[in-house]
Amino acid sequence: MPHVDASSAPALTSDLAAGGDRPVLTYCSDVTGERIDFTAHALGSWVARTANMLRDGYGCEAGDHAAVLLPSHWQTASVLLGAWSLGMTLSIRPWATAGLPIQDGELDWPLQTLFVSTRRLGSWLEDIPDARHRFALDLEPDAGLGRRVPADYLDYLAEALKHPDVAPEQQPAWQAELATADGTSFQEWMDLATDLARSMELRAGDRLLVDADRNEQPVKWLLAPLAVGASIVLCAGLGEGGLQQRAAREGATHVM
Repeated sequence: MPHVDASSAPALTSDLAAGGDRPVLTYCSDVTGERIDFTAHALGSWVARTANMLRDGYGCEAGDHAAVLLPSHWQTASVLLGAWSLGMTLSIRPWATAGLPIQDGELDWPLQTLFVSTRRLGSWLEDIPDARHRFALDLEPDAGLGRRVPADYLDYLAEALKHPDVAPEQQPAWQAELATADGTSFQEWMDLATDLARSMELRAGDRLLVDADRNEQPVKWLLAPLAVGASIVLCAGLGEGGLQQRAAREGATHVM
């Protein structure tokens, strides 16, 4: 996969699609036994479906605000990259799996779109802000389409599959626009990812093993490796000592 230029953060779909059969993301869980491997092209297809869903299905465009209340997961990668490829501004909650309540004022700005895990809908239901479009993601490996998605939410997987897996027409680079609601621009976000990759000495062809339960900030587990052409092994449910054992099995060159 080609390196992602810092100015092209909202257009990652094309970069992924150009990567062909190169492995780019593996998601696995030592709790459920789930494992799924994505080539750059396969992940790019999901990113493209997400972007097309948001743009053509629900009228989203650059500058629209979305909240992403999701744990580290392959579907989260598709959501983030798909929304960013349209130039959307995201509010990302890296504590999504911790069960912490949403505080007053945290998500008060107008929301176009909301993505939330069904794992947390029960505990957050009264706190979840209103949004024009609300997508629920059932992240269990045996979920199936719509099995545990509440009636007043859209099923992300089912909706995304209705749309083509070809990247939307290339958008101009939105370097100065906000990637995240904390005021970080796309240029700053990708510069940070690139600097982080360099600090970890990540290079093209490296394989980064990530403890999904301890690393929920996507600039670490997603953007930093993609920025330099490294692949990602995102693993949930690692027990004591499981990180190094998994790293050996996966042939990881770096761990996080």
